[in-house]
Amino acid sequence: MTATPYRVYMVFKHMSIEGKYIPLLYTASDVVGANLVLPSDSTTYTIPAGNGSEEKAEYRLAEVVVIGTFTDTNYIQMWFNDQPTEHIIVNAINTRETVTRQFKTVDLFVKEGTSIKFKLAA
Repeated sequence: MTATPYRVYMVFKHMSIEGKYIPLLYTASDVVGANLVLPSDSTTYTIPAGNGSEEKAEYRLAEVVVIGTFTDTNYIQMWFNDQPTEHIIVNAINTRETVTRQFKTVDLFVKEGTSIKFKLAA
């Protein structure tokens, strides 16, 4: 099949401060093994540090919306601090048309200072 670029919108919600969110809009090339790319052309995003307290703040991946048509990739693998994790995003259950998407029911937390990137998979 022909790879067609699509978009992936993600929202990370701060767990201690009501109304504090990190919205990220990525472009996906639909090529297996490629990374999602931010508008800055970066493939890595680091969750910002908080107020310097000893306990690191946590963000929850609150929303993922896949926008467009994916043909060659069905999953997105999450990498934290340049290491692959067991966490994946399933494209088919995170489309605009889906009412209950994956991260409405799955709690995934990321601590401040963690670098994150996402790799496309078949």
